[in-house]
Amino acid sequence: MSVPNGAGGVGGPSDPEPPAFALAVASLRGARPRPEVRLSEVRPPQRLAPYAIAISGSVPLPGSLADDEDGDDLATGRLVVLHDPDGHESWHGCTRLVAYVRADLDPDMAGDPMLGSVGWSWLLEALAGHGAKVTAAGGTVTRASSESFGALSEQRATAELEIRASWSPLEDDLTAHLAGWCDLLCYAAGVPPVTPGVASLAGARVLRP
Repeated sequence: MSVPNGAGGVGGPSDPEPPAFALAVASLRGARPRPEVRLSEVRPPQRLAPYAIAISGSVPLPGSLADDEDGDDLATGRLVVLHDPDGHESWHGCTRLVAYVRADLDPDMAGDPMLGSVGWSWLLEALAGHGAKVTAAGGTVTRASSESFGALSEQRATAELEIRASWSPLEDDLTAHLAGWCDLLCYAAGVPPVTPGVASLAGARVLRP
């Protein structure tokens, strides 16, 4: 696997990947996301771990064309998988997932004191709903709002929600973790959850390298 395809390490393209990381990459590339979510593989960070793969995701507005990457999105995010065969004490293992989700928010909701805990519960419920086994999960939920005045007073108030999180998987197959992150994207976008165990086939796409 070469770096331009989205996964890389400190070695050259011909160096064999650790089996655990190879299985993680294969599980991500073979996964089929919810039909509301578009995924693409992007260049991963180069210095956080010897091996890494990164996925960009979005929930487009209903009715957007499948190949319209410039349209407005209800939510966007990124999932990065870091792997160090030597492990990290803070990771409680050799693999760490780092997730980011951003979505526009109704300005009236930005002041809800429960928003942070609700946003965090979305992640935990999404992972648990797909049976993902995790440890050492942590993160932040941030809301930002803006209101215009004076010559700009005609502009509407805006608000954004950001969820940043990381956790360590207890399995090398990351299919359930990707599915949980896709659900988190949908929750942030206001798309209702699907019933666990019920396949959504219409519009499903394989991860694009």
